Amino acid sequence: MSTNSDLPAANAEQALSHLTLLRSVRALATPAARPEINTALAQVDADADAADKAGFDVVVIGAGFAGVSAARALAAMGLHTVLLEARDRIGGRVWTETFDGEQVELGGTWIDQKQPFVWAETRRLNLQVVSDAPPQRAIFPTPNGFTTFAAAEAFAHHATLVDPFFEGSEEYFPQPFNPYARLDLITPLDQLSMQDRLDQLNYSEADKLFIDQFAGGFTGSASTIGFTEMAHWWALAGHNYDGLAGVNTLRPAIGSVGMLNAILSGSQVPLRLNSPVNSVVNDGRGVTVTTRSGKVYRARATVVATPVNLWNSINFAPRLPSEFTAMSTQGIGVRGAQKFLIHVRGSDLGRFYAEAPAGSPVMVVFPFQERADGTNIVIGFSADAAFDPTNQQALQQVLRQFVPDIEVLAVRAQHWGRDPFSLGGWAVRAPGVLTGPMRTLQRPLGRIAFATSDIALGWNGYMDGAIESGLRAATHIAALLRGRSSDEAQEQFVASAPVG
Repeated sequence: MSTNSDLPAANAEQALSHLTLLRSVRALATPAARPEINTALAQVDADADAADKAGFDVVVIGAGFAGVSAARALAAMGLHTVLLEARDRIGGRVWTETFDGEQVELGGTWIDQKQPFVWAETRRLNLQVVSDAPPQRAIFPTPNGFTTFAAAEAFAHHATLVDPFFEGSEEYFPQPFNPYARLDLITPLDQLSMQDRLDQLNYSEADKLFIDQFAGGFTGSASTIGFTEMAHWWALAGHNYDGLAGVNTLRPAIGSVGMLNAILSGSQVPLRLNSPVNSVVNDGRGVTVTTRSGKVYRARATVVATPVNLWNSINFAPRLPSEFTAMSTQGIGVRGAQKFLIHVRGSDLGRFYAEAPAGSPVMVVFPFQERADGTNIVIGFSADAAFDPTNQQALQQVLRQFVPDIEVLAVRAQHWGRDPFSLGGWAVRAPGVLTGPMRTLQRPLGRIAFATSDIALGWNGYMDGAIESGLRAATHIAALLRGRSSDEAQEQFVASAPVG
């Protein structure tokens, strides 16, 4: 262990034994029925407090895919690490729940072989992956109203409209996991919005309507989405329509949080739930992290693995640079982002997919489960912060634009913009962000490194990007604490990273 700090390093094996004992004791019996258990629990909690006060090498803030990946990597490198999570669960913007007897995802869901970091985890953990069945029919807006097409016909036409958007992407994004490889080419393109690019293509009004959701649906307006955001995903998916269209198909059978638990389980990292952070103070020799409840953690470094939108909710000393605070105010996670599972009934529903024009209360509906009783569970998305999908009558009225006789039986919704520990959902870069502040956000600030899918070099907004960002942060911190060059460590990370 590096001696470039005078902070004490606690015994990792002792901390693990405390955590293991705590889990075992809590599982033995109800404390009320076993007085001796109360004594044991009190001793374990006291020992955990003592271990916390002894200090850590690294405090990781946030137990989503970025934070868990960083914590596991740091522990594997022999650094005594503690993981703080504000919620009473791990996952962050990934949340596996049960709805009407089905395992469902209220947040991040899909993985793909083109996403090397998350795919490497599925192989390492030997996880089963399931594929969502494709839709049988697709409903798109047309000048004559919503029209139903055979799915193959609709997506074939959709492809002819999407392909021209990204003509030349092999030149300006030749290395998708290094989006700055042709900075000379992407800098002017990064100033364009998706609306700017759509206007350049001179499509008919009918075709503009058909592709309106693709251009602007993620935020509700194509003018707020950076062209290079969509072009980057296009490049990561193989520079082709089929690659991009197929990304949201596969998912871990045990659920996204099940996968995250599997990653964390072998890490020997103590987890502290219900621990929202109030402040992070870097005094040059180490970092002091204080939770809202007043609990103090002293460490040699920290990884802040929260969404960008949350950075301004933490009191940093010294203050974060203006690029960080401005982007936290502007937001990368879409503040109106909502995802909802809907149990529906209707005649001949089948596996239908539906899109509405950007800005509609329900922007897209995915098929999910066809049930034996003839009902379906479908997935809905909205970027409209004011829309309330739990109002079943209002939701049903919107869905009947697509399927006139559909009936909403039940809804389970998550408004990510109103979640105090997310303040937004899926990541979308605005025009100018990639070649502007993003390059600064991706760099650590000495003993503080940041990790979130929002700032990934690759699949931003996906679990893969979160893992990548977490591993990059861990690489920097490990290099710092061992007196090595962070740049050299990052080069080694790139060389050893899985290839999609």
